[in-house]
Amino acid sequence: MPPAALMDFAEMRQAARRRLPRAIFDYIDRGTEAETAIPALRHGFDSRRIVQRALCDATTPDMSAEVLGRRHPHPIIIAPTALAGLIRYNGEIGMARAAGRAGLPYCAATQASTRIEEIREGAPQAALWFQLYPWRDREETFRLMDRVRDLGIDTLLVTVDTPGSPKKVHNLRNGFSIPLRPNLKLGLDLMRHPGWTLGVMGRYWMTRGLPSFDNYPGEVRTAITRSVSDPRFALETDFRADLLKAIRNRWPGRMIIKGIQHPEDAETALRLGADGVVISSHGGRNLDSLAVPLSVLPEIRAAVGGRLLILADSGVRRGSDIAKLIGAGADAVLAGRAFLWALAAGGEQGVVRMAELLQDELRGFMAFSGMASLADLRRARWIDELPLWQSSPRG
Repeated sequence: MPPAALMDFAEMRQAARRRLPRAIFDYIDRGTEAETAIPALRHGFDSRRIVQRALCDATTPDMSAEVLGRRHPHPIIIAPTALAGLIRYNGEIGMARAAGRAGLPYCAATQASTRIEEIREGAPQAALWFQLYPWRDREETFRLMDRVRDLGIDTLLVTVDTPGSPKKVHNLRNGFSIPLRPNLKLGLDLMRHPGWTLGVMGRYWMTRGLPSFDNYPGEVRTAITRSVSDPRFALETDFRADLLKAIRNRWPGRMIIKGIQHPEDAETALRLGADGVVISSHGGRNLDSLAVPLSVLPEIRAAVGGRLLILADSGVRRGSDIAKLIGAGADAVLAGRAFLWALAAGGEQGVVRMAELLQDELRGFMAFSGMASLADLRRARWIDELPLWQSSPRG
């Protein structure tokens, strides 16, 4: 089915499911531990209802958002995701190109399978951000930051909510891990998906070798079938003030701290010189018992709103989800899985299509609810209702 024929998140997800090996699909789709966090995110969105305003004109709502001094036509940012190049050949470059076409910022990841220099060269029109997972070796981390700065990228998003490896039983059952270990179950999975196996892994094998974490220096970079053995490049797990101060002192541009849930942490981020924060539960992929961003956003908005850019992510499937996060206190919203499914379903054009769908859904939500601007969403009356039905599988 061509991307233009796909009508929403659910259809993108189903198309991705048909194309991707189960191990790759589950790696993106599923959560951790008992996997209650993802349905909790969905329940939070489904339960929140807006009280409609009818006696006003919102037929052409203003969806523009100011993000770090720049006016964007829509309040949507493509979130950083590790190894998007496993979804499509050169997937990060396709994602960045699509973001440029759609007018959205794209945040490239430290754990990408394409070097940030290649992404910049392949998508010169994209508004690129860079997500930083600091390495244990600060000087090596600073060298990576300098590479990013030298490309003219001025927004650094530092992820601070991953102090270890979460428990994901489904990855073990599917034979999927990083480093990737060849095994019978995974081999059979790949055989059942020849389009992906030949079109992604086969093309890598024939052109540049198996994918790797390409932002790592050449002397330690390895294929995904082997781990990075140099302890200097283990991901940092201690995100206290000393590290963030050092990053702030080295980075000349805008700095956003990703993975905040408590207003005191938002205040600390502000004190350390951050320009913004991302209120997040890491998409339900890290700790199964985290609060959903919708619940903590109002308190954080009350604490730092107007002094700090407030972004939010986790579980975004529809334009109405974006509206609800903004209504709860976000200035703009990041989406990750939605664009990965779109990349799998239709490549670069699929990502453009997903951006169009989210924008159209947000526009429709605002028009029908009588909200003429994003500021109106934050002034609106919202009600949390316990639904008497199960959430639709269409999301």
